[in-house]
This record gives sequence, structure tokens and C-alpha cells, in this order.
Amino acid sequence: MGDLVQIEDLSISYGNGEQRLPAVQHASFSIAAGEVVGILGESGSGKTTLALGLARMLPASGCYESGSVKFRGADLLQMTEKQLAALRGAQIAIIWQDPALALNPVIRVGTQIAEVLRAHGCRDRRERAARVPALLAEVGFDRPAEVASAYPHQLSGGQRQRVAIAQALCCRPALVIADEPTSKLDAALQVEILTLLANLRERYGMGCLIISHDPSVFAGWAERLLVMYAGEIVEAGTREQVFGRPLHPYSQALVRLAAEVAPRHRLPVIAGEPPDSMRLPPGCAFEPRCPERMAVCSGSRPAPRAQPKKQQVSCFKYE
Repeated sequence: MGDLVQIEDLSISYGNGEQRLPAVQHASFSIAAGEVVGILGESGSGKTTLALGLARMLPASGCYESGSVKFRGADLLQMTEKQLAALRGAQIAIIWQDPALALNPVIRVGTQIAEVLRAHGCRDRRERAARVPALLAEVGFDRPAEVASAYPHQLSGGQRQRVAIAQALCCRPALVIADEPTSKLDAALQVEILTLLANLRERYGMGCLIISHDPSVFAGWAERLLVMYAGEIVEAGTREQVFGRPLHPYSQALVRLAAEVAPRHRLPVIAGEPPDSMRLPPGCAFEPRCPERMAVCSGSRPAPRAQPKKQQVSCFKYE
């Protein structure tokens, strides 16, 4: 299978005027057709910005500083808004973190799904009316017609997330970006939604980019993982490599936290504080929190280093 997405040396910043906040720094990775890639990192690490940058959906304050974003060989950074509008929803779809905010509260959910179909070529009203209940049934609703006529506030959180999935997948996109798709749900619903996404991905062979701060979200179906810290991809490898033999001290800390059972009244944490993006240290961004830091770590930034079996890490330990 060829690469569906190719991102090379992508840097993104936010701000106005001369003072800008670096959000993503020199990110490079690919997603093959049908592949599931996960982005793991704490809040503020740049995960969502990287995904929005891929879809050309940065807010007005966002700026591409360098790099390229190619989808099926075409550079999205060179496309017009009209070309992008035809691509989003049809070929690249996004499942947002909070469906209560992503769905319009004053429009019935069936109408919102039908509008996506209409925008991407389904002009026949009767065809749209027939496809909407079928899509809702596909994501697990027993009474899809009732759900189609409901407003978002009349549905539970898990039901709204299923509607958001149906809306994202209604045009059978080649790539689905899911930004923290289970963060608003309880543990049982998280398992249901992740199982549904995995089954739909298997059925339709779409590529997926999954974003989460929780390593358990990727268990069982993400094939490769990217670990982000302070806007950089500090480690990349297969799921088995990153979970079974993490190389970067930050990756090791995340995996260890996921495996720990916290003592009563005490939550497991990574020592120290995430860095201020406006005052990043001149060396490795993780150096102030790293239990294995060396003198070289404070003076210069480590470059990505290839490791056996295509694992990659940015850490001076592996030079």
C-alpha cells in the first residue's frame, strides 16, 4: 500500500506580529492507505495542532512556518479553499473531541448528516432521506429514524458521539482524524466507541489518525504511534515497540503511568511541569523533567535517530 499522507518538516506557530508561539516543530511522518496511526502526548504537546494542520483547518492565528502536507501526492498547502472544501468531508473527515460542540444544537441530527451528503454530490433528496437512517443503523442505533429526528441535546454523550461518527463516515473518506474521540465518555462507553471505530475501519479500509493523551486508546488497533512533547515528535515506532520497549524517557514515563495502580489519595504523575512554549530551553525540551538528563541535553536539541526495526527517537542516549 502506498502512502496516503506524507508530512515533511512541518512547523506551525500561533500569534500575531513578531511574537509567535511554536506549536509544532519539524514534524515528519506518513500514513499508509488503510493504516491506523496514533499521536500520544500530554495536553498542550501539539497533537491537535498537528491534526488541524494536516487538514488545513488552523485558526486565523495559525501559520505554517515550513514543510509540506501531501494527501495522495497533492500538497494541501498549495490548494485553494474551493479545492479544500471538496476534499474535507469527502476524502478527509474529522471526529471532534466534543460532539456536543461539533453538532449544531438547533438542527436535527438527520438533517446535519444529510447536509454533508448533499455538499458532496448526493443531490437527490429521497436518496439522502434513505441513506441517513442506514448510516445511523451502521453506527449502532436500534431506532435510527427516531435518532434522525432528534436534536443533539436529546441524545446522551455516547449517542452524540455515534452521530458524529456517522457524519464523518457518510462519504466513506480515505482518512479519518479522531481527536480525543472518547475523552468525554465513561469507561464502558469508551470501549464501545473504540470498538465501533475499529470495526468500521476494518470494514471500509480507511486510514485513521487517532489523537489521545491516554495510551489505552491505542491498544489493539493502532499500528504505529507518534509520541509528542513540546510540539516535537520525540519517538515513533510500532505500537508494540512504543508500549513494549519505549526508548525516550518521556515515552517511558507515559507507558509507566498507564500501567501503574495509584495508591489511595495519590495520582501517578510525571515529575516537573510541561514547558512554556514561549520559553523553551535551548536544549532538549524534556531535559528539566528527565531523570536521565546529561550535560549535553541542556545545550543542544537532539535530532531524530533511526533505531533498529524502523523505530525512531530524539534523545542523546542513542547517539
